[in-house]
Amino acid sequence: MSQLENQIAVVTGAGRGIGRAIALKLAAEGADVVVVSRTAENSEKVANEIGALGKKAWAFAVDVSDSAAVSAAAEKILADCGKVDILVNNAGVTRDGLLMRMSDADWDTVLNTNLKGAFFFTKAFSRTFAKQRSGRIINISSVIGLVGNPGQANYAASKAGLIGFTQSVAREFASRGITANCIAPGFIETDMTSELNAELKAAILKQIPMGKFGSAEDIADAALFLASPSARYITGQVLTVDGGMVM
Repeated sequence: MSQLENQIAVVTGAGRGIGRAIALKLAAEGADVVVVSRTAENSEKVANEIGALGKKAWAFAVDVSDSAAVSAAAEKILADCGKVDILVNNAGVTRDGLLMRMSDADWDTVLNTNLKGAFFFTKAFSRTFAKQRSGRIINISSVIGLVGNPGQANYAASKAGLIGFTQSVAREFASRGITANCIAPGFIETDMTSELNAELKAAILKQIPMGKFGSAEDIADAALFLASPSARYITGQVLTVDGGMVM
């Protein structure tokens, strides 16, 4: 039997990149997956890919920064699926810029999506997890949340906040058999990093002891581990997947 057979996973930001890789990895290991993306087109595309693997999939277009939209989606997910076993809060955006020129809107957009979105979804399923006395919460942070980065004060704050949020949730829910952990990716080959120019890529690679970018599959493997029975006694931790950037 696959590791996640008969489990339901919800993955936000699953329409592309790291979120898509995580959704497909969990499905390949037996989970049925709720694909949450900002657009119906992306969520339905990935849901179809999961269906091709022989697993059930549900597509939801949700703005994770919208409390009412998240609550409505969570209610529908529970009605359709009956339960949720795994929640991966992966949805995230960037609005980079130096602090002195950063607008209030760019600050709010990043914090509301990256941090508040995780709060909304975790809260929405918290009673379900508590009643089940089981659940895996996996939040996708970033090495930028550990060390900061010029021009990304908003992003760094959101990702550092996600680590503190995860550790608090882990303490609140541990007695109920629920785990909460973070993954902190380093530089991963995605649509976002593909836009970097050659000079910047070369500078970044010098900071990575392994001398290469990671893949979305590397993060998906880490998520699978934290969702699997092998991680049942791990909670409140940050798993850094970065080629040695942060030691």
